[in-house]
Amino acid sequence: MEAVAKKQLQVTACKVRMGIIEGVHAAKSGHPGGSLSCADILTYLYFKEMNIDPKDPKKADRDRLVLSKGHAAPALYSVLANRGYFDAELLATLRHPGSILQGHPDMKHIPGVDMSTGSLGQGISAAVGMALSSKHFGDNYNVYAILGDGEIEEGQVWEAAMFAANKKLSNLTAFIDYNNLQIDGTIEEVNSAAPIDAKFEAFGWHTITINGNDFDEIEKAVNEAKTVDKPVAIIAKTVKGLGVSYMENAVNWHGAAPNDELYEQAMTELKAKLAELEA
Repeated sequence: MEAVAKKQLQVTACKVRMGIIEGVHAAKSGHPGGSLSCADILTYLYFKEMNIDPKDPKKADRDRLVLSKGHAAPALYSVLANRGYFDAELLATLRHPGSILQGHPDMKHIPGVDMSTGSLGQGISAAVGMALSSKHFGDNYNVYAILGDGEIEEGQVWEAAMFAANKKLSNLTAFIDYNNLQIDGTIEEVNSAAPIDAKFEAFGWHTITINGNDFDEIEKAVNEAKTVDKPVAIIAKTVKGLGVSYMENAVNWHGAAPNDELYEQAMTELKAKLAELEA
């Protein structure tokens, strides 16, 4: 990736992280840890890869994205706002009565949201259906899904994986946000699905393992996925809470909001990083 393009993505991802913290703090609830970990993946897809148009959110040939780990909605909302789907000022209304930005994505009210999600394991099934429709009707759009490493403990994920491989849905790419933490602890402590790559391969998928917080590796994996005649699972090793020092690799920030003091600390750190990137 060209240095200028990479730097711009890094700048955008930092702004996305600021939007995540802004929203969760204003809501006094939410899921910052897993939102921060997948911010780079979403930034790459919406700002570099996907065929989309913020001025025409429902255009028929757009690429689709399903945030199967719907509790990471603050990340998706911040990306959509930064991409121009709606005013970034709305991020401060997260989870407020009357706001379109509720705790989980809502395709009926939020421009740019392709599928309402929240019940873990169900989003990937919707993504499979979208990819099948694209193939069936001869459309050319691609479908991307973001799953959590804890989410893939759900049996429905593997039913969807089996179906996708049987239908040769080469237009489907699933990112597994492998930050190794879920609400009750590490995935090993709860119910590990490891080895994740071997499981997806057994179900007929092509797998790629990357650093999910590195834009060069994300781009390389996305480009490789285009060359494979089967669904692709990108196992993206990430850092939960990345960008905010006290949230990094801390399970207690899976579903908690920073108080005013910690909000200021987080924003100070992110603003310093932004200034460094923009220098």
